[in-house]
Amino acid sequence: MNQKTLIGLGIAAIVAIGAAVALNHSNRPQSGQAEASAYLVPELREHINDVTKVVVTGAEGKVAATLERGANDWTLAEKGGYPADTGKLRAFLLKLAEARRVEQKTSNKEKYALLGVEDVAAKDAKGVQVELDGLARPVVLVVGHSDPRGGTYVREAGQPESWLVSTSLTIDRNGADWLRKDLADISATRVASVEITHADGGKVSIAKHAESDANYTLADVPKGREAGSEFTINGLATALAGLRFDDVVAAKDATPPEQALKARYTTFDGVVVDVTAWEKDGKSYAQFAASLDAAQADKGIATAQAKAKADYDAASAAAEAAKKEGKTDEAVPPAKPASVEDPAKDRETRLAALNKDVADLQARFSGWTYVLPAYKYANINKSMSDLLKPLEDKKAAGAKATKPAKAGAAH
Repeated sequence: MNQKTLIGLGIAAIVAIGAAVALNHSNRPQSGQAEASAYLVPELREHINDVTKVVVTGAEGKVAATLERGANDWTLAEKGGYPADTGKLRAFLLKLAEARRVEQKTSNKEKYALLGVEDVAAKDAKGVQVELDGLARPVVLVVGHSDPRGGTYVREAGQPESWLVSTSLTIDRNGADWLRKDLADISATRVASVEITHADGGKVSIAKHAESDANYTLADVPKGREAGSEFTINGLATALAGLRFDDVVAAKDATPPEQALKARYTTFDGVVVDVTAWEKDGKSYAQFAASLDAAQADKGIATAQAKAKADYDAASAAAEAAKKEGKTDEAVPPAKPASVEDPAKDRETRLAALNKDVADLQARFSGWTYVLPAYKYANINKSMSDLLKPLEDKKAAGAKATKPAKAGAAH
């Protein structure tokens, strides 16, 4: 057999081996590798708005959150149907829709716990079960641990295979964390006065004469005492700024005691927020009510219109002066504001906006008792003694003033 024949036989053998390998590969089950890179929940990709319900379940099969889509908004069933944080929910659904299968993991149920994808009925289950309703098929996933390299371990309930998926899926297990927690945001600059009445009858009152005033004045300072720092006194007006709550309960299930703390916040434009607050079992509770002080609203609107007219008159005068001096770039007359163009209509528009603000606040407040962060409650629960200079400071100042001069001191 010559060399040419040997080479031909070698090539034929290689071709045969390659064909056998290809055949063997084609006969393998198309499992993990074929599914890798596929979307975890393809039904969700174009149908996020079709989801009608999301249920989050933790260890021992305890439901942490049942989020339901109503006619106008999403609500949380476990909190009496209080509005849910739709932004947070949507962000989670978008992440889930983008999640791709990266690598197939164990199908051995004895090893599920290592990835946190064991059945959540177990007492010590580490994962969280998420159910989605409203799609072409019900989706039930057990979301487990995060992988240090990125991604999350997930298993579809009822299926043996677990997967590493591409996105980080963080799911809150506390139902209250799915609530829309923004309650009010009335800046201190809007607040004209704060009145606090304690259960023992003690009162605290601060006020500004004008919105432009830098500091509040503390009323009814006891004889022989002095008001404390402006920073502390001014701080009372910040209670409603960026106000968020920790938890919420139906008002009928958490009623205030007879001797609760009362507070009233009145803005320069007439918005009034009344607060009833108390402490129980280490938590700080509060109920709120919003209303409009018509007289204060009229005064606020008149003040705002007068300022707008004064600003307009000043700008018009400046433009006229620039025109006389030949400064054409500065001689452009200002646009006439609504408060000058049609004061009556402007007043009506401003009043309608105030009434809407009050209605929106009252819709949020009505029927609910809120659990406040400790620092917000502390800002409401201020007594007169908290706002006065300490007696020790006065004694020290007096002692310094009466201290005798040292012997030999110059006169």
